[in-house]
Amino acid sequence: MAISTDNPLSLLRSWLFVPGMEMSVLRDAPASGADVIVQELEDFTPPQRRAEARALAAKAYAEWRARGVVPAVRINPLESCGLADLAGVMPGRPDIVMMSKVESVEQVEALDREISRFEAELGIAPGATLIVPNIETALGIVRAIQIAAASPRIKAMLVATEDTVADLGADRSRNGAELHYPRSRFLLECAAAGVLAIDCPYTYSDALGAEADMRAGHGIGYKAKAVVNSSHVAVANRWLTPTSEQAGLAQRQVAAFEAARRQGLMRAEVDGLVVEVPSYLAAQRLLLRHSQLSARQASRPPERTYR
Repeated sequence: MAISTDNPLSLLRSWLFVPGMEMSVLRDAPASGADVIVQELEDFTPPQRRAEARALAAKAYAEWRARGVVPAVRINPLESCGLADLAGVMPGRPDIVMMSKVESVEQVEALDREISRFEAELGIAPGATLIVPNIETALGIVRAIQIAAASPRIKAMLVATEDTVADLGADRSRNGAELHYPRSRFLLECAAAGVLAIDCPYTYSDALGAEADMRAGHGIGYKAKAVVNSSHVAVANRWLTPTSEQAGLAQRQVAAFEAARRQGLMRAEVDGLVVEVPSYLAAQRLLLRHSQLSARQASRPPERTYR
């Protein structure tokens, strides 16, 4: 099942995670060009500073919205301090709540109930807050399709890097060979569930490795990328945005196929590719994505200094 074009998250390519407790970092994050900024209250925020981070949420989210960025937060599991995280950030009305270490339907159902309670208390439209489960273990990956169906709030899910590698007992490598199957399996599960799959972040700092990692993820079909280094946002956006050359080729494929169909045929050849119904539909999707991303970028407010 293909991801629906009316999925509100389908055009969100880069998801930048930033430490949650420094207002200067939160303010500077939109300059990266990320589509989504995630205030990270788990690994990036020391436990003793989480209350401080929660208090910054409303101000940070308001600034991100003003700059055309989708505000999100990653909370800890409810069984640890996730409920305190949620209580602290919901007055800021995040568009998306991520929760770490999800590996069961029950965890999602509990989170959905708590979000619904806060929406009612704060006058937020019911269902307005989306959930993006973070899948970080082998058990979570093999249950991904059931987790995706656990709440209508789920339009996307994310697969982790370091926790997944640790759970597998694998050695971490720059080429990410140990993540090839988990990434592929997760993408397949998300496609079957009809939700956006967010690829795991490249957790080394080098630009060449980030480029290779992005090429690999894009090559198997990912349309969104988690990022933990702001300098890698541009790499993700470039790989996940159809170029004008790709759009031109897609337009020729569509035109050739439609011309063939008018002649009673169901295939055409363009640059050596036999264009049939699946490739015709893929070309149409690429053209739509190119058009929508161009419009979205044009509508984003210009950067200015926020202090």
